[in-house]
Amino acid sequence: MRSTADRLLRTYLTLMVVSTAASSMIWGINTLFLLDAGLSVGQAFAANAFFTLGQVLFEVPTGVVADTVGRRASYLLGTATLVGSTLLYLLLWQVKAGFAPWAVASALLGLGFTFFSGATEAWLVDGLAASGYQGSLESAFAKGQVASGVAMVGGTVAGGVLAQSTNLGTPYLVRAVLLVLTFVVAWRAMHDVGFAPKPRVSVAAEMRDILRSSLDHGLRNPPVRWLMLAAPFTAGVSMYGFYAAQPYLLQLYGHADSYAVAGVSAAIVALAQILSGVTAPVVSRLFRSRTSVLLLIAVVTAVVLVLIGLVSSFWLALVLLAVWATVFAAITPVRQAFLNSLIPSAQRATVLSSDNLLGSAGGVVIQPALGRAADVWSYGQAYVVSAGIQLLAVPFILLARRDAPAGDGQSVRDGELDDDGVALVEGLG
Repeated sequence: MRSTADRLLRTYLTLMVVSTAASSMIWGINTLFLLDAGLSVGQAFAANAFFTLGQVLFEVPTGVVADTVGRRASYLLGTATLVGSTLLYLLLWQVKAGFAPWAVASALLGLGFTFFSGATEAWLVDGLAASGYQGSLESAFAKGQVASGVAMVGGTVAGGVLAQSTNLGTPYLVRAVLLVLTFVVAWRAMHDVGFAPKPRVSVAAEMRDILRSSLDHGLRNPPVRWLMLAAPFTAGVSMYGFYAAQPYLLQLYGHADSYAVAGVSAAIVALAQILSGVTAPVVSRLFRSRTSVLLLIAVVTAVVLVLIGLVSSFWLALVLLAVWATVFAAITPVRQAFLNSLIPSAQRATVLSSDNLLGSAGGVVIQPALGRAADVWSYGQAYVVSAGIQLLAVPFILLARRDAPAGDGQSVRDGELDDDGVALVEGLG
């Protein structure tokens, strides 16, 4: 059983590396790519908002696919969709298309990632539960975060250097090739363990049953509900904070065409992710509950966002960006472990997709709003505004802290899940 758990973890880490390396080829230059295509700052962030709108529209349906057809099938569909939409992005850049085609292409990119979002996490948790894994969920997710951070460092730097030495379109072509490799790896190594698709009598009826159950274990489950409602503020701000850093840092640097610098700045975020992944299990043990960690991170990141917006030095802004990314990245494994400890296996992918949906919904509104603020005022002032938005998550985290079980499920281990993968604590509504 332990060898099965080890194999699942190796497959998970491999998928994290190849998929993140592919995706991150454009992360350091995506905003610059959109601006080079002729879009304004506001239109560039509006295009990003259509990406998150695609996630909002498709999160739950693709989560249902993962909970009915299978996690592996969902992952493969996502990879294929991302290959096609990435090539469409490249075509639109070449022809200098108007905003409407960019909105459609961005929504298709969002569709591709929704096939990934709940499925990958649910696949890992189900497999570990079935194989008797005795480690903590924080540890498993933190390893994935470190692996994806390493891949992101390589991908973002390579993307920036490629753009600098060739043109802004080359990283998108390389990304499509790497996504094909991701599909091959998933096809060969990713198999559903601890999950069996249900015999389908009525697809519509199954979807209704799964959605009803996902509501019971999601928005109707108090601690999960409050954390899900905090997601629009934290996720929306994080999207702006990352993508606005590219043009903002180049503005402070004084050379708008230094694409390699933009790639390096994104790589710093990746290094911060690695550091947070390594320290997350240790950090979680320093606090009595997981919600205490989430609360502290929400406040600290808001303070750092204000500082980023107020400085005028490129190097100081770069350091503050690293601090923000390090602190913010620490939230991921802790939050994942908290949610998964309170969600049963049968509805896991759908509930996690619903959580991602709410985060994406925040991005749909917050990204273009902050992009417009940057257009009218400046990138720095928009960062200050984003800090205020971030703090709106604090009351919801406090409510989650109030309604969470003692210790926030810190003692729950994957090997202690029952036959259905349920780790719900008695007394939860």
